Amino acid sequence: MRRPASWCRPSRRCGPAAAISAKACARWWAAVLGLLAEGRSNKDIAEQMGTSVRTVETHRLHLRRKLRIDGQAAPAKYAVAHADVCCRHAPSDVAEFPAAARSVSFRCHGVGVTSRQLCMNVTIAPGHDSALQAVVASLSPAVRDGTGPLVRLMRGGGLHCVFQPLADLREGNVYAHEALIRGPAGTPLHTPDRLLEAALAEGVLQEFELLCVAIALRQWGASGGAGRLFVNISADALVRGVSLCRGMTLAGAARAAGVSAENVVLEITEHERVSDMASLRESLKQVHACGARIALDDFGDGRSSLRLWSETRPDFVKIDKYFVRDISAHPGSLQMLQAIKGIADAFGTTLIAEGIETQDDLRALRDLGIPYGQGYLLGRPGPGPRGRIEAPALDAVRDRRVAIMPHRGQNARPGILRNLLVVHAPTATAETSNDTVAGLFKAHPELHALPVLDGARPVALINRQQFMNHYATLYFREVHGRKACAAFANPAPRVVELDCDVDQLVGILTSQDQRYLSDGFIVTDNGRYVGLGTGEQLVRSVTEARIEAARHANPLTFLPGNIPISLHMQRLIDSGTEFVACYADLNHFKPFNDYYGYWRGDQMIRLVARLAVAHCDAQRDFIGHVGGDDFMLLFQSGDWLQRCQRIVEEFAREAFQLFDDAARADGGIWAEDRHGVKRFFPCTTLAIGAARVVPGTMRHAEEVANAAALAKHEAKGCASGLAWRTAERTDPLVHAPGPVPLRAWQGSGATAAASA
Repeated sequence: MRRPASWCRPSRRCGPAAAISAKACARWWAAVLGLLAEGRSNKDIAEQMGTSVRTVETHRLHLRRKLRIDGQAAPAKYAVAHADVCCRHAPSDVAEFPAAARSVSFRCHGVGVTSRQLCMNVTIAPGHDSALQAVVASLSPAVRDGTGPLVRLMRGGGLHCVFQPLADLREGNVYAHEALIRGPAGTPLHTPDRLLEAALAEGVLQEFELLCVAIALRQWGASGGAGRLFVNISADALVRGVSLCRGMTLAGAARAAGVSAENVVLEITEHERVSDMASLRESLKQVHACGARIALDDFGDGRSSLRLWSETRPDFVKIDKYFVRDISAHPGSLQMLQAIKGIADAFGTTLIAEGIETQDDLRALRDLGIPYGQGYLLGRPGPGPRGRIEAPALDAVRDRRVAIMPHRGQNARPGILRNLLVVHAPTATAETSNDTVAGLFKAHPELHALPVLDGARPVALINRQQFMNHYATLYFREVHGRKACAAFANPAPRVVELDCDVDQLVGILTSQDQRYLSDGFIVTDNGRYVGLGTGEQLVRSVTEARIEAARHANPLTFLPGNIPISLHMQRLIDSGTEFVACYADLNHFKPFNDYYGYWRGDQMIRLVARLAVAHCDAQRDFIGHVGGDDFMLLFQSGDWLQRCQRIVEEFAREAFQLFDDAARADGGIWAEDRHGVKRFFPCTTLAIGAARVVPGTMRHAEEVANAAALAKHEAKGCASGLAWRTAERTDPLVHAPGPVPLRAWQGSGATAAASA
């Protein structure tokens, strides 16, 4: 097509060029790329080019810049007056012009010196082509004219992206990648945190974020990535980007980079709280309209709130790594994730767990039903897309053993005060005057007491009622007002650590010193003052802890009770995993308990619990306390039989020591049986009956429990204390509530088969 003479003329140095100012050159490119991205015709592009250049020629800008010529600083009298867009080859069509342009030639004319002309060529860095130059130039004067280290990187192409995989936790496939911005290696601006700090300090935070999106799209398109791409952007930057697009939509920008908009996920990250929710909702509508999706990043870190989730209704929510790390060991994090999953199911949102670093956490997340994950275990950031996740992560995904979820009852004893709403009261020192203390009580009528500190360590406590009663007496202020308050403080206050357990709190409640009811108590963390608590809070905390433990754990051993046992058993059945259910019971325990008393009986029950915990694999095997002297062990370990044998043998040795010398000499005790008849009972031993559950043979936890109970009855009659069977259903189509028939294995010598 014929090019308008107003915008293009020959140049022996550069080929087709436009003699325009540096600032207007970049604006011109932005207009051209916008038209190309929108699929406009060549005629439209040519007309736009002509209009842009005619405007430039009318308002030519002479931009003064500090130049370096042959390594030396150029004199200040030289200024940039022209910028020529140069091509490697003359394009045959206007639509080819962006692909052909690769450098900019600045022609520098001496101001007031007509006899000298300086020329320099600036090659655009790889990955920072003319399209990105246009993005930079269209952002703000702070970027175009700034001198900070970050804006120089933004203008000079020193930024690039690395890509971290997101994996499907059910199949082990790479599901998507997240683009993470990086600066030059070996410089202070290499990491994202330092880049964001610099952007904030230089006042170009939103401009930096928008440029990062452009870099991510173009680098992803150049790498040939075909899957989903997660790109970080704050809510305010997203609103600004949509409002300034002026026809250059996200879909167009993605197409120009060779990326499908349907594969783009804008990940909203919050440096500050959203300032304009209405504008954000409108921007999200436009993003969804072009086919892209929305994700909410770092949910639960304090800024990504439940309200933001409800207002934006994102397609994805990424759970902050705080709730993911060590989930296999922390019941609180497990319960929090279960609550988040319930919200996601209600909103129709897909969850992604961040910060997965161990195989145990990955298995727990998989079994919890979290579909996707991200973390170093799955794959570290790299220069391009990955085809598969790391081998250890793939092994964990393919491991069909059910993860042992942490049980709240096992960890409910310590740290129950961490959920206590402590009173953040003002403090005094031993030298604080009584008048000052009275002033603090008057200024804070809600305070029941005032702590006295020595540095950060509490040393005394002033009871409000007692102190104010003294202060109100005749002549007290005149005589004692300016004196130190230490004389009217309790020098031995009740101090409670945040990590104290229930038993310690019960000891406070039952102690002879009951001043905590009126004075309250001081809460510390590693000896440092945290706040005040009231006697009512202390009583309530202990009561709630006891109720919670009784619901889900046996109060004697703090092992999981009936509810967690049934839930885990059903999880094993539903997963199609082969496992062994072992029912453990004590022989002749009732006579022992009646003869020696409940305290010695409790010692024996706790002995069973301790040995079971010691010999079971905490990551594969589940230990539950049904009640009394009955325990349920659910094994996924292949050597379960050897573990049971060690438990039985060690129990026999240690339980024997709980009998007195006469009983040990006789081998037992004389006691009444259930019918009141006095007879001889051998020393207490442990019997374990095992039911091997093959996938597809059981559908309900009650069936497994019945099978294990029948095996236990057989074990109580065996000299070894062990009996094992394979559980089978007589009719798999009918659910029988009664006992389940068992088929015997190959006698007592089936150790090898049982271990397989």
